Amino acid sequence: MNKPQLAYRASISGHTKLLVILAHPVEHVRTPSAMNAHFAATSGDAVLVPMQVRPEDLADTVAVLRRVENLAGIVVTIPHKEKMVALCDELTEAARLVGAVNVIRRKADGRLVGGQFDGEGFCAGLRAAGHEIRGRKVWMIGAGGAAAGIAYALLRQKVAQLTLYNRTKIRAETLATRLREAVPGAKVTIGRDDPSGHDIVINGTSLGLNPTDALPVSPSLLKPDMLVAEVVMQPDVTKFLEMAKLHGCNTHRGLPMLLEQIPVLAEFIMKTD
Repeated sequence: MNKPQLAYRASISGHTKLLVILAHPVEHVRTPSAMNAHFAATSGDAVLVPMQVRPEDLADTVAVLRRVENLAGIVVTIPHKEKMVALCDELTEAARLVGAVNVIRRKADGRLVGGQFDGEGFCAGLRAAGHEIRGRKVWMIGAGGAAAGIAYALLRQKVAQLTLYNRTKIRAETLATRLREAVPGAKVTIGRDDPSGHDIVINGTSLGLNPTDALPVSPSLLKPDMLVAEVVMQPDVTKFLEMAKLHGCNTHRGLPMLLEQIPVLAEFIMKTD
């Protein structure tokens, strides 16, 4: 009987730096393929692998990862970005102000440094697609880790107004307070589930990952002069974007937010102390 042939990456060795991405669920993540392609293109001796970790197991998992000496860092995604803040030993200014972490560098002594680049990647993706940010009125649903990072970056890009909507209003209010403190003079308001009067509409939630998810906002409220943007990357074109396009809106997928971040995340993680 012929033995089964095992597929493996020949370039992985005992010298290869290990990176992991923590998520739950993990099936939707697109970071491993993008990050590993980056390492291949830049001759980086590192590999990123996905790990499915339940929220209740996050602290124990991180405690173990601290002791993995060839672990270079951790990429963090839904639903762990906010909880990871308390598990880091140090935070970048953006991570501290936003209250969420999407990447961690492990120092040689096991200490963890958390950073936040979601917003930087999102805004870079918009600019690369030719979309103006400065002076625009933005409506966003969501108050979680990704939304917080995007909100902070939008304010730094000098949007004219940022309106936050979240089904749990207190979370939106808490985020708004934090943003006003982080960016003095910024116009941050709490809105309704109606983006009328805004130039850019952003789904900053995970709605759309599953086929049965509700839409972030009723498509009937969208106008042709609006830009409708996503953070959801899988599927590539969500039902929300499909409906927005049917209503004549310009649309922007979630994937550019990741692609613009990849070199930045890699540099942050691989930085030597």
